[in-house]
Formats: sequence, structure tokens, C-alpha cells
Amino acid sequence: MKVILKENIEHLGFKDEVVEVKNGYARNFLIPKGVAALATDSAIKVLEENLRQSAVKNQKIQDEAQKTADALNEMVVKVVVKAGEKGKIFGSVTTTQLADAINKAGHKVDKKYIKIKGEAIKNVGSYEAGIRLHKDVDALVKFDVIADKKKEKK
Repeated sequence: MKVILKENIEHLGFKDEVVEVKNGYARNFLIPKGVAALATDSAIKVLEENLRQSAVKNQKIQDEAQKTADALNEMVVKVVVKAGEKGKIFGSVTTTQLADAINKAGHKVDKKYIKIKGEAIKNVGSYEAGIRLHKDVDALVKFDVIADKKKEKK
């Protein structure tokens, strides 16, 4: 069954794409949740016309995402966390903490599009994360996990 996606879905496709999925997945999940619509001939024609009209706008968005990606590829973000004496972190570094650090550096990113490479980060050090900024633009950001220097007095 062919459906038109209304939003980006991990491992399936991007917004305004026509994808082939199993009937049950479309009828029981995608369409009832409102994330896809049935791809009839008329719906596909309407989609093509809308895409044609929004091509210039999408190019501007993609150019802006590429500028952000170039800036993120060049920078090293610092994430300050509480850590023990041997550099072991209390908990782990999450995509939310990384997104906050990047946003403070002046670049707006959404935490759900950040993928931290490797295992969970539980030690102080240097790491990398991939960020999807647009369907055609990805960035690789380097970040340092630094222990908080403030000592709590009891």
C-alpha cells in the first residue's frame, strides 16, 4: 500500500514522500496516528503541485541547514557535567544535554535528530555525535565532556 508521509519517520522516510508499506502498518498505525495519508492518484497530483510551489522555500531551508552544518563541523562544544575524582560521570551524557550546549553556542538543533556515536557516555573526554539538520544535510559535531569545577561544601 502506498502512503504519503505527513512527517519524518525514522527508518521509513521523510515528510511529503510517497512510500510503500504493508497494509496493516498503514491502516492500523500510520493513518490513524495522522502521520500518513493514503496515496491516491489525486493526492499524489496535489502533493506534486505543492512540492513544485515550495521548491524555492525548501532550497532556502536547505542552504540555511548547510551553513549550520558547516559551523557545527568546525566547532567543539563543551558539555559540563558532575563527575567523580577519576572522571566517571554521575549518570550519562544525553542528547538533551548536548542539544542544550549547542543551542547555547548559538545553533538551534532538535535533540531527537542527534545520534551520539558509540556507547553511552559515562566518562569525561572527547566524543562525536551526528546531527540531521535537513533530509539532505547531516553534521558531525565534536564535543568535550568536562567535569564541573565547583566543589560542593557540606
